[in-house]
Amino acid sequence: MDLTAVTSYRRAATRADLALAPGERFLAGGTWLFSEPNRDVTGLVDLAGMGWPRLEVSQDGLAIGATCTIADLLALPPHVGWDAQPLFEQAANALLASFKIWNEATVVGNVCRSFSAAAMLAACVTLDATAVVWTADGEERIVPVASLPTGNGTTCLAHGDLVREIRIGADALRARTALRKVALAELGRSGAVVTGRAHADGRTVIVVTAATLTPTVLRYEAPPTPGQARDDARAATGFYTDPLGAADWRRHVAGVLAAQVAEELA
Repeated sequence: MDLTAVTSYRRAATRADLALAPGERFLAGGTWLFSEPNRDVTGLVDLAGMGWPRLEVSQDGLAIGATCTIADLLALPPHVGWDAQPLFEQAANALLASFKIWNEATVVGNVCRSFSAAAMLAACVTLDATAVVWTADGEERIVPVASLPTGNGTTCLAHGDLVREIRIGADALRARTALRKVALAELGRSGAVVTGRAHADGRTVIVVTAATLTPTVLRYEAPPTPGQARDDARAATGFYTDPLGAADWRRHVAGVLAAQVAEELA
């Protein structure tokens, strides 16, 4: 879709270039930005010129740069010991998007758009990812990805704040993972997504997204029983109603999926 209100475009090369004027927005993949009229957007600041690494693997884990596409992440060679790596492909397949979109849409963009059904957001929250935020005033802060969303499509980021990269620790990447989703239509947007990870010492994390306005994170020191995971998921707050599902239906299916994830991880 054409952004008919846009009158300026510039390619950022330094951090100073990232200072946004009123009406400007950062451009990385642009798949959501160009999907709607967005008449309040009058200028684009392209991040491609910053030259950031898209992916960095180290002994500390994985860093996902702001310009890393979903396809880039899926093309990362299997890393020995990272049992959680298949979660990325599962999350990509849970998106209402084709492989063609994967080649343009960025992982950070999906996280920052923070729709409840953002499956890359679900994967990052499940792996306790943190976001390195370059703030508009020139500072830097580290924010848990789970704390970024404040609602369905809203975040704690101010105008001019930029998520420079997302970091996932090696400990989380060594865990086993699982994902379940359900939608009212076979190819429709997810009505509920439940993801989880389990460590060798029994620590378990189960995350509900799509069904709740913001990610619901359930933590256990020992593997929960399916019944416990079901009840805890249904006890969460933030279930909502929209054309893609009623709140009571979302609550019910979130419990069903949580039980399935707990059973698989156990």
